[in-house]
Parts: sequence; C-alpha cells; structure tokens
Amino acid sequence: MITMRFKLLKSMILLVLMILMPLGTCLAEASADKLKLGIFPRRNPIMTTRMFTPFVKYLSEKLGMEVVLDTPKDFGTFWNNVKNRKYDVVHFNQYHYVKSHKEYGYKVIAKNIEFGEATIAGAIIIRKDSEFNSVTDLKGRKIIFGGGPRAMQSYIVARYLLQKNGLKAGDYEESFSTNPPNAIMSTYFKQSDAAGAGDKVLKLKIVKSQIDINDMKYLVRGEQLPHLPWAVNNKLNKEEIREITDLFLTLDKITEGKIILKKMRLNGFSPAKDEDYDPHRKIIEEVLHEKY
Repeated sequence: MITMRFKLLKSMILLVLMILMPLGTCLAEASADKLKLGIFPRRNPIMTTRMFTPFVKYLSEKLGMEVVLDTPKDFGTFWNNVKNRKYDVVHFNQYHYVKSHKEYGYKVIAKNIEFGEATIAGAIIIRKDSEFNSVTDLKGRKIIFGGGPRAMQSYIVARYLLQKNGLKAGDYEESFSTNPPNAIMSTYFKQSDAAGAGDKVLKLKIVKSQIDINDMKYLVRGEQLPHLPWAVNNKLNKEEIREITDLFLTLDKITEGKIILKKMRLNGFSPAKDEDYDPHRKIIEEVLHEKY
C-alpha cells in the first residue's frame, strides 16, 4: 500500500514538473530579453533618472528590447550590483572601471565627451584671495575631496597631485563632501582651505548658479586623461556589444540624438579601449597600492 502511494506521489510530482517546465523556460527567455543599465552615483538619483531616461527609451526602441535604468542612491549599492554582475551596460568612474574589468570582466566601449572634450583632469582648487601659492602651503590645512575615497579625479588623482608636489597623507586634514560640486562650494564659502575635484566641475551649471567661479582658481591641475567610461557585461555576445557600441557612437549624428545628449549634458561619446585607462591604473597603484 505504501509502495503504491509512493508511486502515485512520484507520478504527480513528475506531472507538475512537466507542466511548469515550459513556463520556467518562458520566464527565463523573458528575463533575458531585457538589458539593465546602471549609472554610478555621480549625481543624485532623481536628477540622474531625469537625465538618462530619454537615452534609455532610445536604446529600447533601437535594440528592440526593454532597457531598464538603475540609479543607485550610493556607491555601496552601485558597487554591490557591479559585483553581482546585475548590469549589462554600466557608466563608471575610471577607478571603478579598471577594478571591475579585472575582477568581473566588464569591457569598456565608449567614454564621455563633455564641454567638447573626451578628457578630464584632477585638480586642487582654492579661492583666488587665499594665501596659498604652492601645494606645500596647504600643510596642516583642511582639504575637502568630492565624492569619497574612490572618486577618481576628486580624490585619487588629487592625492597623487599632492604627493607629487610635496604633501603626503597626514600632512593635511582630510575630509569628504558628498560630491565634487559641494567640495568646491565648501572652499568658496571658506569652510575648507582647498578642494579636490575634476577640472570640469567649475563649468557645471549647478556650481555656476551657486558661486562666482571667477573667485576660484586651480592651485595645481593634473594631466588630461580619458573621460568617464561606459562598459558592457562580458556575458553579452559580440553582436550585441557591437550594436550597443554603434548606438552610443552615432548618437551625435542624428537630430534626436543631439536632443538626448543635451538632456544628459553631454556632447557625445568617443570610442574607448581598455588600455586608454592604463594611466589611471598607474596612479591608483601609486596612491592606493592597488594593482589593476
């Protein structure tokens, strides 16, 4: 009797599995028929969503599949998604790109063109009316870095510039703002003595609307290096990567694309390859002692 009941139960389980198997296949196919695009938290999520939604809609239309925009609220959430390979297309800062390339296989396809340039430099920015004439004058002073200890231009390159010009960690008081614009505004309002930020930050509308940028100057500015990268998950096939890359690089060639780029506050995208970011790797190794 027990044997018969067991056989009956086994048959019922097999029947259920046979019914559910096609459904599971359909769900898997539906899940695969979408792309997730992640943007690192350079700006707040609300602004980022407003800026990039038109581009995501454009990609969805051209690729013939749903593209889902993800704008994490902080770097911790963003990096956790990168580690778990949740993004198919992702906008990085340079530090996060070289780390994710080595550890998770992301491949760069393009870089930003902003204010007509495909490069950006780290800088130490001060008030023009300050008493500082050289980097060593900042010894014992408060320097605020924008974005945190993994911000490429605002912290890693800024620290590299300080080191190269005679100040090592501990020679100055180090603090952080939530983003580079806030670091510059802190210095403008004399809440800090100097700011670490990218050299394009003084040109941003959000900064120019809050302070008189003519009162600020670069104490030291680094070498122009490749701009913020865009990369793809290596689980995508070659044809998918080629199609996505083409959509990025041709966006500035069409009227609709120019409107979309304006909303993203970009001039366009420039081709990029992994070795473009070798100079960043050298700076990261010298400052943070991390090798990518």
